[in-house]
Amino acid sequence: MIKLLHVDDEADILDIARMSFELFGSFEVVSCLSGETALLAAKQITPDVFLLDVMMPGMTGPQTLAALRDIPGLVDVPAIFLTASEHDGKGSELLATGAIAVLEKPFDPLTLGDQIKALLEGQ
Repeated sequence: MIKLLHVDDEADILDIARMSFELFGSFEVVSCLSGETALLAAKQITPDVFLLDVMMPGMTGPQTLAALRDIPGLVDVPAIFLTASEHDGKGSELLATGAIAVLEKPFDPLTLGDQIKALLEGQ
């Protein structure tokens, strides 16, 4: 099982993604509505991958990733950003934070698990 920490401030996005990962079958998903709750959860579950929204109130996705990287044992966990703003040309900036990929919203729930797994295998 791949332990995935998904952080998004929209509960419906978290729910749709969770259903997608459950369909795929090889993910254990922990969903968080904020960067602050993600920091607490990450210490408990030691995720294999982070899936982070970019634009969130409080801590943004990049800020959340930076804080997650400060937690012992999580510095090398692959991170993927999921954002509606990729079309604004911010993809290269997000990759510069150490993320392995930037995926666009809206995403296809039927292929999201495959995409994440392929990205992890390509590491």
